[in-house]
Amino acid sequence: MCITAFHLFATFLWIAPSSSLREVLPGELLSKYMIPLWGQSWSVFAPEPINGDYYFDVRAVVATDDGEQITRWVRATDAELDHATYKPFPPRSAGLAVSVASDLKGAWDGLSDDQKAVVRLNYFKGDDSADRLKSKLSEDSDGGGSVPGYLKKERVATAYATQVAKAMWGEKVQRVQYQAARQNVVPFSERNDKSAERPKIRTVPIGWRALVTENHQSEEEFATYFCSSNEVRCAGEQ
Repeated sequence: MCITAFHLFATFLWIAPSSSLREVLPGELLSKYMIPLWGQSWSVFAPEPINGDYYFDVRAVVATDDGEQITRWVRATDAELDHATYKPFPPRSAGLAVSVASDLKGAWDGLSDDQKAVVRLNYFKGDDSADRLKSKLSEDSDGGGSVPGYLKKERVATAYATQVAKAMWGEKVQRVQYQAARQNVVPFSERNDKSAERPKIRTVPIGWRALVTENHQSEEEFATYFCSSNEVRCAGEQ
């Protein structure tokens, strides 16, 4: 009974307009409880329904007997969504790649042009690569307020790309590169035009990044889940 009451109360706080009432739950307890399993979204409804698709592509540099080799691109969103297609009870995890791509592009959109140019560069050498990226992005004072939020989203994206790369190509992965992209649907005003085409894909270009592994994650369980998709062929299945 107490668990049910707490869940209902937390859900009410989460979907209700932000107010001081949220302070009843200390720190980040509310967000940590609600995300990722219980998050609520009303974006399927008007006035701003979902009107586009997100893609998240990953490739890696893999160590070989002859040196290093760059892999092909893998569309992680296709692999994830395959777990939900034609499934009456799809797993919540099927939206992970879409969420990562959406968050990363949203944060990237807030950067200045100079900062976006920095993001395109490679930062993978040495243990201080993340600090060097942060320092370089912070040099642009005009867009500096967006840096912390962007770096947080990029770290999540890099950690996710690391999981995908290791699932696909094993432990010899040296570094990763990924792209988040969005493609809008045909505008509503053109819905009856048979010749109408979807707008071009808008891509977030990211340079090569060092691997990121977070605490309390299981590479084995992720690989088992990700590689069970019909959309990918992992290293052990080649």
